[in-house]
Amino acid sequence: MLTTELQHKIDFKTKPLGALGHLEHLAHKIGMVQNTTSPQLCNPHMVVFAADHGIATAGVSAYPQEVTYQMVMNFLGGGAAINVFCRQQGINIKIVDAGVNFDFPEGLKLIDKKVRKSSRNILEEPAMTSEEYQQALDNGRSVVTEIAETGCNIIGFGEMGIGNTSASSLMMSKLFNFPIISCIGRGTGLNDDQLQNKINILSVAIEKYPNVTTPDEVAQTFGGLEIAQMIGAMEEAYRQNMLIMVDGFIATVALATAWKKNPEILKNSIFCHVSDENAHLQLLELLGQKALLNLNLRLGEGTGCALAYPIIQSAVNFLNEMSSFEDAQVSNKE
Repeated sequence: MLTTELQHKIDFKTKPLGALGHLEHLAHKIGMVQNTTSPQLCNPHMVVFAADHGIATAGVSAYPQEVTYQMVMNFLGGGAAINVFCRQQGINIKIVDAGVNFDFPEGLKLIDKKVRKSSRNILEEPAMTSEEYQQALDNGRSVVTEIAETGCNIIGFGEMGIGNTSASSLMMSKLFNFPIISCIGRGTGLNDDQLQNKINILSVAIEKYPNVTTPDEVAQTFGGLEIAQMIGAMEEAYRQNMLIMVDGFIATVALATAWKKNPEILKNSIFCHVSDENAHLQLLELLGQKALLNLNLRLGEGTGCALAYPIIQSAVNFLNEMSSFEDAQVSNKE
């Protein structure tokens, strides 16, 4: 039985039992996903989905909406944190326009999956129509289908969208029936007055839609186009049996939405870090998950995935390359 074979291989490496801690659980998990005692990480990819949010115009962020398209240009120019970390780790990066409120010039290395320019303002109407939401899911899936054809078996997802912590807070509150105030953080760095304003706005927004219940309804009503595409992408990554690197709060909300539809997705998911966004730890606990890193990050973009990737590689490497007691002729304990 594979689970027993993997555990035996891990336990009989030249180390005390359990001495590699969380790396041992990770190696076991990866082996189980890939159905082998000698797993490999192939052609790692990072996909950053970008979109604008109608609710951003209500002042829920410390930054103006145009920062979304400006940061997309920065990604394409190779100058953002995620570019730096992906270069360092040899991870391929793809930038997707899921719904940025901007007309990008031709000839950019940008994957055009724009459903519409920005989600709608949820203070007035649902973020997306059901057709737009379905299109966003399909677009996210198609991005991953194409990447899978390159032989990639491990993929991380990042996001960029001014206002998207607000959308994620609303989604978490609805998905888990949590009070909205427990799900709200400072996002891009709000001061106390701005935070109170965000709480007031989101409290009004959530009361407007009392009958929204299913995961897809929640994402369609409160989410963003980049979050919806990420949900579709995660679902397709699971279907392709890829390892899914989950970034911070927003990516975890997307994963939680997919999990509500198919709990099996957790088997393929590696939670890369605990974000400084205060509801993220709570969300990980609701999913029964422990993250690899805690670096007080709150940047998004998939940065936590890129930083955790060498640790994931280390779990695979020790399983494949470390000597067993027998190989190394080292005495095991009695």
